[in-house]
Amino acid sequence: MGELFGTDGIRGVANEYPMTVDLALRVGKASADYFRDKSKIVIGKDTRLSGDMIASAVMDGICASGTDAIYVDTMPTPGVSYLTTLYGADAGIVISASHNPYYDNGIKLFKSNGFKLLDKEEIALEQIILNNQKVSSTHIGEAGKVIYRKDASENYINFLASRISSKFSLKGIKIAMDCSNGATYQVAPELFAELGANIHPICITPDGRNINDGCGSQHLNLLTEKVLEIGADIGIALDGDGDRLVAVDEKGNTVTGDKILLICGQYLKSKNELRNNRIVSTVMSNFGLGVALRKLDIAHTITDVGDRYVLEEMINSGAVLGGEDSGHLIFLNDHTTGDGLLAALKLIEAMISMDRPISDLSSQMTVYPQVLLNVTVSQKLDIDAIPVISDAIKDIETRLGEKGRVLVRYSGTQPLCRVMVEGEDARETEQYCHELSEIIKNSIG
Repeated sequence: MGELFGTDGIRGVANEYPMTVDLALRVGKASADYFRDKSKIVIGKDTRLSGDMIASAVMDGICASGTDAIYVDTMPTPGVSYLTTLYGADAGIVISASHNPYYDNGIKLFKSNGFKLLDKEEIALEQIILNNQKVSSTHIGEAGKVIYRKDASENYINFLASRISSKFSLKGIKIAMDCSNGATYQVAPELFAELGANIHPICITPDGRNINDGCGSQHLNLLTEKVLEIGADIGIALDGDGDRLVAVDEKGNTVTGDKILLICGQYLKSKNELRNNRIVSTVMSNFGLGVALRKLDIAHTITDVGDRYVLEEMINSGAVLGGEDSGHLIFLNDHTTGDGLLAALKLIEAMISMDRPISDLSSQMTVYPQVLLNVTVSQKLDIDAIPVISDAIKDIETRLGEKGRVLVRYSGTQPLCRVMVEGEDARETEQYCHELSEIIKNSIG
């Protein structure tokens, strides 16, 4: 990570560095310079209050550099990715802070092929953004213009509908959906209604401040209540920018990203469409996912935290399904990035085609008790080079055997060491986690 780019673009509190209008203008100019080919860049945003301000500044920078800005207004992040390829643009830029509260905002970028930037590409772009001499304006006679695409939502909805079988219908399926007062508040209800579902949407009245506020994929209480109230077959919860999905079964139980991976993987395998018989997830996936996948004879590859690492491994291994327990799920045969609406369609298709309630399909994975503690550290030394810590980890791993695991990693942005222990017994798991955390605190805290 550089000065500006973190694990998923540039992000921070709006009107504070780096999420200022001045820097947004420079991002627009630098992007036009770096991606210059067809001289057009797609811009979309979510519903947070600062979105108009930052999107306008980015578009000003793009136009000042002689490139057209194709504005698609409120659009889920994966929608911008798709529209970038559809419109033959050099790049796509999303103004969103995903699942963060409204006062944060961010800038994410996609290449012309709809994929996110590689680390080296972010570094090169960052150097242009931070170099005053390279970020300049063009003659007014060559300035770009803003092109408003009012058909963008329709284009995206048509794309999603095309990613499932033409024989597939949601007629008679009762769906509760939480749109998090975010970027999906219009396209999600329209998509599922078009496919014939009996939809009951909530959190579809964004006011700029209520995005992700007690709703969406990280706050399931409202959706769970709605599912039980109306007797829904399934509930789907999206985050603020629409790239994540977490579900609720007909009994009100949470269906995590891990469980969705398992269900969709099983379905794809039954259709001989799970290429290389492999699913990719991160180290933060629950231990129970690996256990369940082994029972289904599906290979499992584990990566570092972050959807970019999942995608990289999917491409390297030829896998078509991967994701994170948080609900960022990638169906590589259908899209270049995580898409909550696409994942919801795939999950419901699996439920209908296998003719089993979502609770039954979800029960195939047992979620192991997991305890996660954050330890403040004074320095981030190599864990393996600290005998007292590495020995303690090995000892706990031995006690857990094949029925649990230990994960110790530093935060990428804070002076924290994250300690996670999973095991069959909840009390034992908590004991081990506290025990290891105390050793780390005494050693480097």
